[in-house]
Amino acid sequence: TQFPGRRITTLITEARRNIPVMDKKAEAPGQAKRAAGYRAADMVEDGMVVGLGTGSTVYFTIERLSERVCDGLRITGIPTSFQTALRAREAHIPLATLDDCPEPDIAIDGADEVDPQLRLIKGRGAALLREKCVAAAAKHFVVVADEQKMVTKLGTAAVPVEVLPFAVMPVLADLRRLGCVPVIREAVRKDGPVITDNGNFIVDCTFPAISDPERLEEALAAIPGVLESGLFCGFVKKTTVIVGGQQKVKILPLTDIVA
Repeated sequence: TQFPGRRITTLITEARRNIPVMDKKAEAPGQAKRAAGYRAADMVEDGMVVGLGTGSTVYFTIERLSERVCDGLRITGIPTSFQTALRAREAHIPLATLDDCPEPDIAIDGADEVDPQLRLIKGRGAALLREKCVAAAAKHFVVVADEQKMVTKLGTAAVPVEVLPFAVMPVLADLRRLGCVPVIREAVRKDGPVITDNGNFIVDCTFPAISDPERLEEALAAIPGVLESGLFCGFVKKTTVIVGGQQKVKILPLTDIVA
């Protein structure tokens, strides 16, 4: 079943009218993430195709969706990583791919940073390429985060870039010319670089400042050998951010914070 855009808008409006105050345990980041993840899951309706992002906050969304599936909710999930696929299968969520469902009704994902215009830095989980593909295909993009991820300006976090291993050395040189310090991300439980689900490297790029995120995203995409960057600037018109805080959950569409 396909759901028109106005149905998602109605769900968001209803959620904004019924935001519960969280208990004292919400002061812990884990509780804030859970609250945001659960709120996003409660926006999903029967028959929807749901893009499932990668990361700790989205795993709470999967947890809540599992409860709702057990209660009879019928959905199809499109995972953005092997890890998310494993968790979704354990949660008894039926899965498909973008080949099967090229226009998901909604994509739910986390973020490393969110600025006042709802532009994002993503990619701490090294799934940024598939996450951007699913976000681009979805009719609506819901970002779940805790208050610590809300920033006045992007750039405190490094910008992850997925790079073809064959071209990594010239890519590093091009990245330095853009003014950043690029570092190939090293694995924790293996020797050598992190390898993405697509068989590529992740290069974390630290910039002294990001004055124009859209222009930087374009510049990164233009480097031969760069598959994708963790700057998500092109989806603000269809983005809703659910922020789990110490006292309550806030839902921020772009119109709430940009004149």
